[in-house]
Amino acid sequence: MPTFTAPDGTQLAYRTTGTGDPLVCLPGGPADSAYLGDLGGLSAHRRLIVLDLRGTGHSAAPEDPSSYRCDRLVADVEALRTHLALPRIDLLGHSAGANLATQYAALHPDRVGRLALVTPGTRAVDIPITGPTRREVARLRAGEPWFPAAFAALEEITEGRGGDWEAVAPFFYGRWDAAAQRHHAAGRPDNAEAVAGFGAEGAFTPQATRAALGALEAPALLLAGEFDLNSPPEAVARFAELFPDAALTVQPGAGHYPWLDDADRFTAAVEAFLAQDRP
Repeated sequence: MPTFTAPDGTQLAYRTTGTGDPLVCLPGGPADSAYLGDLGGLSAHRRLIVLDLRGTGHSAAPEDPSSYRCDRLVADVEALRTHLALPRIDLLGHSAGANLATQYAALHPDRVGRLALVTPGTRAVDIPITGPTRREVARLRAGEPWFPAAFAALEEITEGRGGDWEAVAPFFYGRWDAAAQRHHAAGRPDNAEAVAGFGAEGAFTPQATRAALGALEAPALLLAGEFDLNSPPEAVARFAELFPDAALTVQPGAGHYPWLDDADRFTAAVEAFLAQDRP
């Protein structure tokens, strides 16, 4: 895999797949970006440049653990843009990676062409997701055979009584089949320090980020999954309202990984957005 050097000297890796105009992709987790795959075949339309965040995948762990913080990762994205010699980047962030993409756009608005946020985390803009909202989305799956055990675990988690996070995993997929189970097992974060550091104190400045997004000239796409317990459509819709030029898409039957649930629908939505006004 190709590598580049972050401002603090950490060696970071990225992979490229596909052809066409480049699209820089930021994973969630923080986890090995391999779980993104080729985003359901989006690589047939765009050259995907997928970053392994520091301490994950093929990227080195930093000497300073505080550099795992989301706001400090913005410098890594900027270093990647410089390494690629691109004056501007189209940027896609998934899940927690959307917090990073959002903060990058807020700090470097003139270096973003288009911004796609897929089932985005909302901590960077302080949009809380309540227990009742998660329960409402969860009840859409009441007919599934795994629902009783998964919903009981969700109740314990949302009420602060502990709960089994593995038991709620089916809620994150449109279909809890063998492929989804393999994806879940392979995509779990394996660097606890990186996960803990990502949202450490000071990682987010929501008021400043909201103000910057309100002046962002780059078009944005916010894509939610109908069944996504992590990033419910209602919260993603509120996120979209922060942008002056944003499109909201709710993918039917999709969970937190919409490119797995319906690859054709997902790639069509993202590519249509990215292709608008292309020179």
